[in-house]
Amino acid sequence: MWIKSMLFLLMSLGCALLQAAPTYPQRSVRVIIPFPPGGAGDVLGRMVSARLGDELGQSFVNDNRPGGGQVIATELTARANPDGYTLFLASATHAINPALIKSLPYHPVNDFSFISLVANSALLCVVNPSLGVSQLKDFIELAKLKPGRINYATSGPGTGGHLAVELIKFMANIDLVHVPYKGAGPAMTDVISAQVQFMCTSPLAALPHVKSARLKAIGVTSAKRSTFLPLVPTIAEQGLKDYEASLWYQMLAPAKTPESVLKKLNGSIVRLIQKPDFIDQLAQQGGEPTGSTAQGAREFTQTQINLWGNLIRTAKLNVQ
Repeated sequence: MWIKSMLFLLMSLGCALLQAAPTYPQRSVRVIIPFPPGGAGDVLGRMVSARLGDELGQSFVNDNRPGGGQVIATELTARANPDGYTLFLASATHAINPALIKSLPYHPVNDFSFISLVANSALLCVVNPSLGVSQLKDFIELAKLKPGRINYATSGPGTGGHLAVELIKFMANIDLVHVPYKGAGPAMTDVISAQVQFMCTSPLAALPHVKSARLKAIGVTSAKRSTFLPLVPTIAEQGLKDYEASLWYQMLAPAKTPESVLKKLNGSIVRLIQKPDFIDQLAQQGGEPTGSTAQGAREFTQTQINLWGNLIRTAKLNVQ
């Protein structure tokens, strides 16, 4: 009889402990953003953070940590306490840096817990209207007439926009001068003011300036024309056969973050990016929601690391 009583007591205690266990999150969550305010990644980060906060009942606060080719923000995440209260919005640069930086202070896969892919977009290649070109063919011809005299802006060395232009340079055999910035916002400002002439960046940042005629769109980097930019031809259509590059974003956390936290965040992110208001807001700026399982995000990242590494080595791209 006493055994049954003891079992009943243990079961009751277990249920009480489960009911008393705190649910995640119990306080505000820091979302590290490797971009300065105003760029495409920052805009997306704020969109996701606001909706996660609404769904999970706590503030998700963006912490902008630009610079260092995104290594600063990435290392900060890798070394953070793996308790679910530090997240990281990684971009394509996360998969590019291993081929560019010999001694990264972190491992791009093993030092992180993968949550979900978030969004993807083609890059939009734009010029200042004062350059007097309306399509990529004209731009390439002008660059060949003025080798080393046309500048292009990026949000930093090794970013998706940097590699996209370097691939154009390689395939078109032209000489452009790289002017790196600490984010897409400041880079875009200088293209608009004609301090720099050319840039390939996310439509999230460039579209408003194209619509206002402060910039001229001359190509998209996807394999097919964007459904949101149907009149802008692809780079491949304009003579650089098989050219393709894109931006992507995913949410990561430090390695060893509790599985229960990762599952909760994955479910929330996958749900929120499927909501019509999120899709519409993203579409207006040229992006598309993706979403994935945690394992799918990990496998995708490893594939991208291999892809960019092979490309950089084969094409001997200038990535400094």
